Amino acid sequence: MLKDQFFAVYTKFKLHFYKEIFQRFQNREASLTAVETFAMETIFALGSPTVNEFASFMCISTSNAAYKVNSLVKKGYLRRVQSQTDRREYHLEVTQKYVDYYNISSNYVVEVMDRIARRFSPEDCEKLEEILSVIQRELMPEVDLAEVHIPE
Repeated sequence: MLKDQFFAVYTKFKLHFYKEIFQRFQNREASLTAVETFAMETIFALGSPTVNEFASFMCISTSNAAYKVNSLVKKGYLRRVQSQTDRREYHLEVTQKYVDYYNISSNYVVEVMDRIARRFSPEDCEKLEEILSVIQRELMPEVDLAEVHIPE
């Protein structure tokens, strides 16, 4: 069934990421908790949100969001950048340290996508791209993002 295949693919992506993270914990290279990882992935996907925008998206209090952000800034995964248009406002930006951490999972996605391009015809790949585009634009209204930050 389609549902079963989708769950299998989604689960394999997650498990690959978790395996890589645990290997880094063993080598003491990783310093993000699971909750901090989720927070960082959200901030990265939102682009460069303010603390308020992050809190609002996650449905948590601004003080709770600020506490998490402060911890991530101290660990060097995040920085606050003053807005050019409103000097009272600060946007959250991920650091290279986080990008390196994030690449653990994104590199695997790129690897799988390369395998798809080699395995399937250009027409099949185009159809898959169309299907994924409809899924993310129309069939996932619960995650209302004008634009999702896509890493390069």
